[in-house]
Amino acid sequence: MLRIHFTGLDLARVRIAARPDALWESVLSFHRLRDKQGPTVYGPWRCEARSRLNGETRLLSSLVPSRGYFPDFLTPPEGVLGVEPAIEALRETPAPRLQRELSLLGTARTRPGWLRELADGDSGALGRLIGALRSYHRAAIAPYWPHIRARIEADRAARGRALLDGGTDRLLASLPGTMRWRSPVLESDYPVDRDLYLGGRGLLLLPSFFCRRTPVTFHDRDLTPVLVYPVEHTEESVPPRPVRSCAGDVGSLGKLVGHTRSAVLRTIGHGCTTGELARRVGVSAASASQHASVLREAGLVVTLRHGGAVLHTLTPLGAALLRGGAAAVVPSPSEVAEVPAAASGAGS
Repeated sequence: MLRIHFTGLDLARVRIAARPDALWESVLSFHRLRDKQGPTVYGPWRCEARSRLNGETRLLSSLVPSRGYFPDFLTPPEGVLGVEPAIEALRETPAPRLQRELSLLGTARTRPGWLRELADGDSGALGRLIGALRSYHRAAIAPYWPHIRARIEADRAARGRALLDGGTDRLLASLPGTMRWRSPVLESDYPVDRDLYLGGRGLLLLPSFFCRRTPVTFHDRDLTPVLVYPVEHTEESVPPRPVRSCAGDVGSLGKLVGHTRSAVLRTIGHGCTTGELARRVGVSAASASQHASVLREAGLVVTLRHGGAVLHTLTPLGAALLRGGAAAVVPSPSEVAEVPAAASGAGS
């Protein structure tokens, strides 16, 4: 069991990551690639991702075991800015830290040669790791990024609503079922027995598409505390086949024509329940639900159950359309310059 101990100052410093983390999703997806869990959500993705990979798994598997510890340096805070800023931060990892964290993977004798070289600070070995991570992300994560981001944004909207409704207590109590808030301690199912004392540093909550069942946190207690937890998956969670065109399903998008549905899309912009949507647009609850369903089928809206209500949020495609049909292409994280989150952190 994991027990995270809060002080009053820590409760005031709880925050939710502003966006998904590219390297966290990469590392955790590598676990999903090798296990057989969650076939409904991850099964089609596994088949498609494996068909695009070309040797990256052989190198990464010695650094990221199928279960248990993997080095903290693989998930720098810059992951929320996209894969390239994160990789550049990883490239600057001090050699002593590489050596210290790699030593936890096993004795030097049991590690492959390239990992021994990496632990010795060899720039060529670090370059091999960076190349493998970049190629893996391009094959297994980037094609699905709009979908991953939409699911995480939906979770952020639900957590944000809990925070507005009842403060940090309500937020921590709203986390997935494997976590239990018993003030001042957040307990969670965990592979090992561990206590984490925040000591006034606060906690960054980082929802993840590829995290499954139990949360993940840093091994190094001195790093900025972060808790990576799984988003709720529904029948909508299955990643669609990768597409780049914002045209999407022409038939579904054609249903958007009309003043009412445009008003519905604008109203959903910051997240709202079906009841709130109906009141703001001036339609019946049944009509609001039907409009939201059409938008969801078109890939513009994500729906997530939040307590007894249903919460609707925009996907990146829906947000782009709301901004004026901005792009004909959905950009990948490396193609977009994003402002750093006010509070960031990552780890393993």
